[in-house]
Amino acid sequence: MARAAVSTAPLSRLHSPTPSVPCHSLSSQLRIHQQRRPLTVASALPEVADLPGLSLPAAAAAAAALAAAVSLSDPERRRKAQAEAVGGGDKEAVRAYFNSTGFERWRRIYDPATDDVNRVQLDIREGHAQTVAATLAMLRDAPDVPLAGATVCDAGCGTGSLSIPLASAGASVLASDISAAMVSEAQRQAALAAGSSPGFRMPRFEVRDLESLEGRYDVVVCLDVLIHYPREEAQKMIRHLASLAEKRLVISFAPKTLYFDVLKRVGELFPGPSKATRAYLHSEKDIEEALRAAGWRVKNKGFISTQFYFAKLYEAVPVAAGSS
Repeated sequence: MARAAVSTAPLSRLHSPTPSVPCHSLSSQLRIHQQRRPLTVASALPEVADLPGLSLPAAAAAAAALAAAVSLSDPERRRKAQAEAVGGGDKEAVRAYFNSTGFERWRRIYDPATDDVNRVQLDIREGHAQTVAATLAMLRDAPDVPLAGATVCDAGCGTGSLSIPLASAGASVLASDISAAMVSEAQRQAALAAGSSPGFRMPRFEVRDLESLEGRYDVVVCLDVLIHYPREEAQKMIRHLASLAEKRLVISFAPKTLYFDVLKRVGELFPGPSKATRAYLHSEKDIEEALRAAGWRVKNKGFISTQFYFAKLYEAVPVAAGSS
């Protein structure tokens, strides 16, 4: 379901520009950035024009009011109400959202042939595309897992943005998603791609949540899904995904830092009409802890950021694989 760290408005006054670093090869610390843009938070700032400049006293008053609002806000209560409205917890809320309003929104964002997106959505599209490209680069650089003939589980396949290029490279792909609408769209996109790629192997598509996935695969990939689940659930999902993988596990997540956490909390004061799922940031420590508990270790790391998208990307291997 590849949903990444997403914001819906610039916070140009709160950023640390990062120089652009080309990605021609993978090292143990892969970093991918667009050109000097501010990092912003995943989840829920309104799509509005930049605010006019304020005098120092006015800015101080506005900051004080914002701090008070943040301290008094209760996003957890709102999130609980969202989940209860669909009869369950995070999983049910995610399923309902991406089978309804969320599906159409994210279908447009992920489809490069669609111009019906605003500048924020276009930026998110570019960020997600970078995550897919970085994942493909990681897998192509793995000498022990040639993509042609490899078995790959794309857990949370969304509209097929990763499954389709993997299938075009000759991989045998299981593409699954919690959303039936997403899986249907991925099937449609794959059928279109099959006619233009001689080596294309049609993926097997299934509507499944992560916990119900079964089988064994050379590679398991889960991009931009963990943002929808809290720490304990995310760690459980990672352990389950690791149990399905033989050689590689690639996951992405929105990193939890003080900076991103503050921006996320501010964003939660402005829940847009299409922001219908919870958004969770995860610390690298928690993700690595879950991998270690499953007998895996991080081999490569990546960090993808655009103005409205950010994600950590981990490539993990079994501990038994040693230092290879």
